[in-house]
Amino acid sequence: MRTVFWDYDRHELKMIDQRLLPERLEVASFREHRSVAQAITDMVVRGAPAIGAAAAFGLALAARESEASSTQGLFADLQAAASLLRSARPTAVNLAWALERVLKHIADFAGPVEEMRQAVLDEAQRIADEDVEINKRMARHGATLIEDGDTVIHHCNTGALATVDWGTALGVIRMAHEQGKRVHVLVDETRPRLQGARLTAWELSQYGIPYEIISDNAAGYFLRTGQAQKVFFGADRVAANGDVANKIGTYMLALAAHDNNVPAYSVVPTSTIDLSLTHGGLIPIEERSPDEVLELRLMGRRVAPEGARARNPAFDVTPHRLITAIVTENGIVYPPFDTNLPNVVRPIS
Repeated sequence: MRTVFWDYDRHELKMIDQRLLPERLEVASFREHRSVAQAITDMVVRGAPAIGAAAAFGLALAARESEASSTQGLFADLQAAASLLRSARPTAVNLAWALERVLKHIADFAGPVEEMRQAVLDEAQRIADEDVEINKRMARHGATLIEDGDTVIHHCNTGALATVDWGTALGVIRMAHEQGKRVHVLVDETRPRLQGARLTAWELSQYGIPYEIISDNAAGYFLRTGQAQKVFFGADRVAANGDVANKIGTYMLALAAHDNNVPAYSVVPTSTIDLSLTHGGLIPIEERSPDEVLELRLMGRRVAPEGARARNPAFDVTPHRLITAIVTENGIVYPPFDTNLPNVVRPIS
């Protein structure tokens, strides 16, 4: 089952509701683009590639919702829908990338308005299908970095749930496992939403890959004592100089890896690379509700005292000097990133 997919019989978007895993696997249905935008904000769907595909299908829903009788009117409605979808989460560049690609595809459409509606859906479906193939290509490149017997620390969730299917960094680990390499994964909990403990552990269980969950602040211990040989994570946006914006906690993990001479790899589709931003300080960082921190419970009891306040940045930026290499579908990119990243990024056609 794909994380994000179009139901052609019911003309609706369907997505795995990731808030409910691992307790239960449920698929949510969407018939309006506004509900898709809210689902992205609420993290029904998460992971940069999955968000991009969801947004593209959101435009397909907007095209069906529109009552426009001309291509010009429909395009105006789609631009408004894209603006709403784009605002759902600011850090993941795939969201804007997918919307731009769909709009560019139909910007000069000259056929009947109903065919334009179909063209929007067709392009969204292409984005989804391409994501799966891109992920497998990344996985094959990245698997060459994993040796038989490696223990890998993995942060957040970058598997099939974070994409349309297969995954980015976790997809690399999955590919190495399927190639017959013995891989053990130390899964960062990834607080405060625990995507590692909830989602990555669940996925690894499905694949039969051995793993152990560790608290985020235990990663340095395993790196310093030589119990981990590689670090893998994804990214929601990569700047032109190789700075990586990823789930909060990635920076501390990369620092600990660098201090202990353990290679740290970011695995991303080229759609996540934003060459318009010269460095990571320009990447917008989403700050989410403090309730995600304050409502955490331990053994059924609230952890924070009543009246406590919290800060909750969803991402941090890891400087390029801490990144060993960036794995893309077009190959593994090594420093200097500002010179080498443009060689693998292809413009939207």
